[in-house]
Amino acid sequence: MTMQCDDDLVDADHPVRVIWQVVCTLDLSRFYATIRARAGQVGRDPTDPRLLVALWLWAATDGVGSARELARLCTQSNPYRWLCGGLSLNHHTLGDFRVDHGAALDDLLTQVIASLVEKKLVSVHRITQDGTRLRACCGASSLRRQDRLKLLLEQARAHVDELKALLDDPEQSAALSAKKKAAMQRAARERQERVEAAIAQLPALQARQQKLAKRVSKKDKAKGKLKEPRASTTDAEARVMKMPDGGYRPALNVQIASDPTSRAIVGVEVINAGVDTDQLEPMRQQVEQRVGGQQKVTEHLADGGYLSFEDVDRAAEQAVTLYVPPKPPRDAEQFGDQYQPRPNDSDAVQQWRQRMGSDAGKQIYKQRAATSETVNADLKTHRGLVQLTVRGLAKAKCVALWCTLAYNLMHFGRQLIA
Repeated sequence: MTMQCDDDLVDADHPVRVIWQVVCTLDLSRFYATIRARAGQVGRDPTDPRLLVALWLWAATDGVGSARELARLCTQSNPYRWLCGGLSLNHHTLGDFRVDHGAALDDLLTQVIASLVEKKLVSVHRITQDGTRLRACCGASSLRRQDRLKLLLEQARAHVDELKALLDDPEQSAALSAKKKAAMQRAARERQERVEAAIAQLPALQARQQKLAKRVSKKDKAKGKLKEPRASTTDAEARVMKMPDGGYRPALNVQIASDPTSRAIVGVEVINAGVDTDQLEPMRQQVEQRVGGQQKVTEHLADGGYLSFEDVDRAAEQAVTLYVPPKPPRDAEQFGDQYQPRPNDSDAVQQWRQRMGSDAGKQIYKQRAATSETVNADLKTHRGLVQLTVRGLAKAKCVALWCTLAYNLMHFGRQLIA
């Protein structure tokens, strides 16, 4: 027997108290919408969403990304015990809550960013953007081509039919409990659904392959460098990408936008494209929507992987100054350096080249690496944004949102409650 007060489990200035105070000030109505009573329908009696939000935010600040580990910490670690008030939680409840509220989490990030902008702690007039690739929750061996996928689908459907016949036979299924039967049916059904999802991804993959085929020389085609596209039977939305170590593995691409002055994260998106092109304009639109029109993005910094002349022209039309380094020409003797305007360049492209070649432009562009690289390192090292343990873009974005919220609250939580 121990005699103690739950409030004495953590010190008065412990960061977990800041997380809880911030969560108490946020509007969590979208989390409660699915459990409130309605006309003709009774409400539910679940765990308070405010507690679950606080637990996952504190877990993200602690680098914890496993529901089972979080359930264990709720009974063994003082900050988690302080949040729970001495009660324990089931890991299924924690795991489902983590990935089932994507829209509510997105709204939560918008609330935090809008509050930071309103308090003049954050500005979005100048933003930096960078993408980081995270290993997907699937193995390379799960990638299959079209013929193999069709065969696997036939086998999965046959297995579902055989299992149904087995469970409908009282003599053969007499020794199986209801729980075991439900588990067997669920596993067979989910296997079939994953294969069907992989087949549904093939048209988009084939269209992308045809687009890439235009850039491949006849010599490379003869060598067989253009291979048939493959989809994963584990995570159909994952794509093979080049990773930081130079290898190629199934992954997803997390796009992060930050304010270089305060280093706050002001935008986040998860895509399954291995390249970063065509991501600048959508991120600017997202950031401006999050601040509710209080500010407009006027300067946008990104690395060379985002470069396309179409983006440069569109940014100029929207009165946005783009800072993206130009690629060096293949023939320097013919074209000069990368900052020298070309005859076919538009006015916006010519101005962009001259801007990036100036000392002032180079000085501003230094903020990109100083901000984006450190923000990505913080997310991966301290907030648990590493190899994904969930499948699909929607769930992966939920994980990225939890980590992003935890990052912002750890850096600005005390100012938000001041």
